Amino acid sequence: MTEPPTIAEAPTAEAPDLETRVGHYYVLDGAYQVGREKVREYARAVQDYHPAHWEPEAAAALGYPGVVAPLTFTSIPAMVANRELFESVIVGYDTYVQTEQVFEQHRPIVAGDELVTDVELSSVRKVAGRELITVTNTLTDARGEKVHTMHTTVVGVTAEEVDPELGAAVRKVMMHDVNIFSHDPNPELYEKTVRPEGEVRVADGAARASGARSFDELSVGDELPVHTARISRGDLVNYGGVAGDANPIHWDEAVAKLAGLPDVIAHGMLTMGLGAAFVSSWSRDPGAVTRYAVRLSQTVPVSADAGGEIEFSGRIKSLDPETRTGVVIITAKSGGRKVFGLATMNIRFA
Repeated sequence: MTEPPTIAEAPTAEAPDLETRVGHYYVLDGAYQVGREKVREYARAVQDYHPAHWEPEAAAALGYPGVVAPLTFTSIPAMVANRELFESVIVGYDTYVQTEQVFEQHRPIVAGDELVTDVELSSVRKVAGRELITVTNTLTDARGEKVHTMHTTVVGVTAEEVDPELGAAVRKVMMHDVNIFSHDPNPELYEKTVRPEGEVRVADGAARASGARSFDELSVGDELPVHTARISRGDLVNYGGVAGDANPIHWDEAVAKLAGLPDVIAHGMLTMGLGAAFVSSWSRDPGAVTRYAVRLSQTVPVSADAGGEIEFSGRIKSLDPETRTGVVIITAKSGGRKVFGLATMNIRFA
């Protein structure tokens, strides 16, 4: 997930009605240049060893002009782009809990791409007395084609629901140039900017031959081989550094417990990245995925002594012979608990 800042100081003015800010939109200045070594770093962080992420020759054999970025790689530019939104537009909460994530891969991102990232507060829904806030990121390449879309949903949590000592604890350990205590002291000065009108071209990922499994060898109900991913505190620190997620609940026990967690926990985006790697190795072509949707139900504690484990399994839910596509259901469990409430991946087969 693009995981937003975790703590914000209580605003000095009355919090605004976020529903009136739905549609707020901006484009991050400058393009993100996708580098080969960054792709490899990220693949290592999510334990994705498909050759197409590592070797240009393997990527070329599948029809790609450069090494292929793992599906959840887009969380890196989105993390940077979303910062302004959570500092000055989505205000009134002291912490956020990620609940859902959707990745739409219009075409695979490869080394050499230059991506422009935009940000939109796309919806605010009230469910059981809480606000579910969805942020949409659209990534566009140098040709002006939309290559990837991300939808991140979080739940806002107020100061009454967290330990009052949490803010002080975070200040002591937070990375030096990361400010997660910003708020909007003057809501009356807020100005809403919206997405300009105009058609956006969507990249056509189906234009090349897929190196994925043959559709003809698959049947509804087929099960994917079970895979167990082990993660340590070192893996969490490495992922945080590679992805740019400085949230201390992923590496500081004291902060995690003040936040009401049993221990340090794995990043939601790391867990989803491990799940994408699990399916990628089975499908044979990471670029064949068109949509990956995850609803998170539990966290994954990672103790200093034993680390953590996530068991991934899956089965084919449906197949469409006309489009030679299918939907795979992914199950993730840790400590006997379901980490994914519901997770599905749409794949284009050969």
